[in-house]
Amino acid sequence: MQKRKPIFRADHVGSLLRPAVIKDARKAYFEDGTIGAEKLSRIEDAAIRQAVDIQQAAGLKAVTDGEYRRSFWHYDFLGHLTGFELVERDKGFKFQGAQLRPVFPTIPGILDFPADHPMLTHFSFLASVANVQPKISIPGPSCCHFRTALEDIGPDEYQDHEALFADITKTYAKAVQAFYDAGCRYLQMDDIFFAYLCDPKIRAEKHSQGMDPDWLVTRYAAMMHDAIKDRPADMTVAMHLCRGNFRSTWVANGAYDPVAEAIFTQTGIDVFFLEYDSHRAGGLEPLGLLPKGDQRVMVGFMTTKSGKLETVDELCRKFDVASKYADLDQLGIAPQCGFASTEEGNKLSEDQQKHKLELLVKTAERIWGTLE
Repeated sequence: MQKRKPIFRADHVGSLLRPAVIKDARKAYFEDGTIGAEKLSRIEDAAIRQAVDIQQAAGLKAVTDGEYRRSFWHYDFLGHLTGFELVERDKGFKFQGAQLRPVFPTIPGILDFPADHPMLTHFSFLASVANVQPKISIPGPSCCHFRTALEDIGPDEYQDHEALFADITKTYAKAVQAFYDAGCRYLQMDDIFFAYLCDPKIRAEKHSQGMDPDWLVTRYAAMMHDAIKDRPADMTVAMHLCRGNFRSTWVANGAYDPVAEAIFTQTGIDVFFLEYDSHRAGGLEPLGLLPKGDQRVMVGFMTTKSGKLETVDELCRKFDVASKYADLDQLGIAPQCGFASTEEGNKLSEDQQKHKLELLVKTAERIWGTLE
C-alpha cells in the first residue's frame, strides 16, 4: 500500500528564535574558540530536544529543529554544496531598516550535492527525537542563482544560464533523494525569490541586468519541477515564499499575480506557504489560480515580525475571505515566515512565539476540526 503523504492543516515555516544557550554556545565556538565542536553539538542537541517538545506540546503534527545549527536560513545549506563558496565583504545586503551581515555566495566550481552534507545528519537527529512528523527546510534551487552575482559565477560553462540551471537542478535532485534516503518524508524548499520577482523595483533590477523577470519565473519553476519530479510517492515537498525576513524587516513588495500560475501549475509542489500578513503581499485573488486537487496552500495570515497575538476569530474571518477564491479544503494555516530566518531572530519573545504556535493549532481545529 502507498503511504499517505504528510500534509497538515497547521504548520510553521521552520526557524525558531534561538534560545540564549544556543547563542552563547555558538559565540563561544565560532568567535571565542573557548569550546570545541563536540560540546557545541551537545548543547545544540539538548536545545533541539526542548524545541521539539515545545512544538509537540503546542499540538503541531510536524516539527523542525528550529534551524538551531544554522546562522542563516540559506547560506549554511548552500555553503556545503560542492562548487559553492561563501565569502565575506565590506557591506551586507540591505533590508528595510537593517543591514544583513556581509556574507556573499559565489560559485567558483562545478555544482554538486555531497554525500556528507551536514544537514542530512541534522535531519537524522531531529527524526530521532520527534514523536510526530520531522520536517527540514532548505533553500530552493532559485536561491543558487538569484543570490549570486553574475561576476561571482566562475566556471566558463556557467556563463550559459541553461548550463548553470541544469547543474543546479541535478544538484537538488540528488539532495531530494539523499534526504529521502535519510528518512525524510517532508522536505520544504524556501524558494522566496518567486515573491521577490513580484516587486516592480526588483523586476526592473533584473531587466537592467539583461534578464527578463518573467523568463526567470518560468525557469525557476522548471528547476523546481525537475528537481523534485522523481521523488517517491510518499514524500511531501513544500515551498515557502516571502518578501524577506531579517530582524523583523523585509525587502520586497508586490502581489503574487506575476508568479501564481507558474508556482501552482508548473512546479509540482505539494504544499505552498504564502506570506499574507500585510498589504505588501497584495490581495487573495491569486489563490483562485490554485487548481482543484490535492495541493494545499498554508495561508500566512499570522505574522512572525511582531509579538502581537492574533485571535482565532480574526484569523477565521480571513479564511472566510480566502475561501471565496480557493476551496477551504485546500487551505491550511501557517505564519508568514520563520521566527528567526537568521540567528539574530525577529523582534518578539520566546513566550510570544510559543503562543503563536499554539494559536495555529487552535485556529486549524476551529476551521477544519482536525490538523490532518
